[in-house]
Amino acid sequence: MDFQKLVMLRNKKDLTQREMAKILKVSKSTYARWETQEEIIPLWHLINFCEYFKVSMDYLLGISSVNTYYDYNYKKKIDKIKIGNNIKLLRKRHKLTQKDLAEILNTSQSTISAYENGKTLVLTAFVYSLACQFNLSIDKLCGRSKEIVNNK
Repeated sequence: MDFQKLVMLRNKKDLTQREMAKILKVSKSTYARWETQEEIIPLWHLINFCEYFKVSMDYLLGISSVNTYYDYNYKKKIDKIKIGNNIKLLRKRHKLTQKDLAEILNTSQSTISAYENGKTLVLTAFVYSLACQFNLSIDKLCGRSKEIVNNK
């Protein structure tokens, strides 16, 4: 996962790390660790960053070289249930068990179950891995598009 576009977009608007941190409601040191890739930006902050700069998560994370951000005037709030349902749909379309998907993501079956049931918000690293592994849009997976996951 490459977060170089965090720096590029911030610099393009002449914002300091401190100003960007304030916008995202985190400390400057937390934000700085995201830019230096010492830590992975949590999904809810990633979405807020994308909303602020009007970019898609796919573009920001390098899944796509084209910014396909569209403002559909839908709810901007993260819907853990919708994301979980999309993960479940993806898993079933690929005829995988929760255990199979857990092995692909190097996690436990109970973690996959918690994601699918909307009990836990999926980690940014996991949605990125899913997008790469299954050639799909992070924005679609996270319900930020009107389209369903991998509608092939």
